[in-house]
Amino acid sequence: MRDSKWQKSSYSGASSECVEVRTVSGVVELRESDEGHLVLHTTPTALAALLHGIKAGEFDHHA
Repeated sequence: MRDSKWQKSSYSGASSECVEVRTVSGVVELRESDEGHLVLHTTPTALAALLHGIKAGEFDHHA
């Protein structure tokens, strides 16, 4: 996995308030664009499991 620049979702459009993601040395980093100094570090496997759970509705009862 090669290091990359911060990328934001295409759903964000011109908005400056969005979640951004990048990979650095095999680690996935996430941040909110308006709070760029706070960065969440995770593994590709853990992020994939979270996204799968979201798509499957596993967290819908928390709304």
